[in-house]
Amino acid sequence: MRLTSGDTSRHIVLFEYQPSRSSEHPKRFLESFKGYLHTDGYAGYHALPGITVIGCWVHMRRKFENVVKAAGSDAPDSSAREAIRRLGALFHLEDLWQNLTPAERHEKRLKEGEPLAEAFFAWLETLRVLPKMPMGEAISYALGQRRWLMNVYLDGRTELSNNRAENAVRPFAVGRKNWLFCDSVKGAKASAIVYSIIETAKANGLKPFEYLKFLFETVPNTTTGKLDDLLPWGQAVPECCRMPAIKEDKRSA
Repeated sequence: MRLTSGDTSRHIVLFEYQPSRSSEHPKRFLESFKGYLHTDGYAGYHALPGITVIGCWVHMRRKFENVVKAAGSDAPDSSAREAIRRLGALFHLEDLWQNLTPAERHEKRLKEGEPLAEAFFAWLETLRVLPKMPMGEAISYALGQRRWLMNVYLDGRTELSNNRAENAVRPFAVGRKNWLFCDSVKGAKASAIVYSIIETAKANGLKPFEYLKFLFETVPNTTTGKLDDLLPWGQAVPECCRMPAIKEDKRSA
């Protein structure tokens, strides 16, 4: 599943079915793309030509959270809890900067965020934990992903987490267990197309049901040259398809 940057005005969510996790699939799909790519820790993305991979700090933090959960709530403070605290400071800064322009955010990150991130990895390297222990595996994962995790500080448009993609793919991952036709290649491909339309509509502030209804009624009578007007940001999309604007609560001002 792919989706566009959160800083773009036109959001696109694209699901694609492939029979395996081979690195050849993203290489083919992204062969003409140059730029930043947010991913989880899957190594298949790391050697794509012309692409700078941005690792997901949430995936990495989850490793330490699992260590704390395994230890139980009654366990004393540990290195895993300290790791979560340090990472929490980085995410807190990102919350403070979310309304800044990309250029302003980049400047803040270089001044405040990057030093904390470097200090976090330097601290991890001082810990002496057996590599086969859960904490040792969490440390190994974090240090192994360091190169790609630190790439978030290259540009203010990048994000510390891959959560937007995770949230977009979750309904599809949950629903396919209950759907009748996802156990065939054709069914999986058809589902990917429909979900691409649905999630793209949601990402652009449209009501999925109303937008699909509009497409089903309009596309058969539309010429190829006018199809762009039917895209979620197109001029032909009626107002009934749009989500109501969220009114700002003046009491919080």
